[in-house]
Amino acid sequence: MNHIEVESSHLDILLVEDSPGDVRLTKEVFRDTNIDIHLHVASDGVEAMAFLRREGEHVSAPRPDLILLDLNLPKMDGRVVLANIKADANLKSIPTVILTTSESEVDIARSYRLQANCYLSKPVQLEAFENLVKSINDFWLTKVKLPQQRQGG
Repeated sequence: MNHIEVESSHLDILLVEDSPGDVRLTKEVFRDTNIDIHLHVASDGVEAMAFLRREGEHVSAPRPDLILLDLNLPKMDGRVVLANIKADANLKSIPTVILTTSESEVDIARSYRLQANCYLSKPVQLEAFENLVKSINDFWLTKVKLPQQRQGG
């Protein structure tokens, strides 16, 4: 089969987000789903790349099935992280969803040029943010066929 069998396995999601409130809310929404989701969090771009490249303390990190990436990050900007992901032959096939407060046309255009799979603006209202995360779950984790993970890669 060419997609992940959600019924028999779990999904690994890497959330690259520096806002503790957004991390907490995202965890809560995913916890309420009927899919076994392992949410891994990187609070800056440098940590995200270390996780993805399995460096340092992340040497045994799983390959994520999906990346949720904020653009405005400390240490390494999310735009640079996205460029690094999509330039890396081992990482570029991981669906990468931009989840950010930026509604800038420049950021939207640049993200798609850098091969983001989707661009979502985070709403400031709590309920709207919850609904957005639920829609990510409904679309990306239940409807979309994700690439099967390669063992050891």
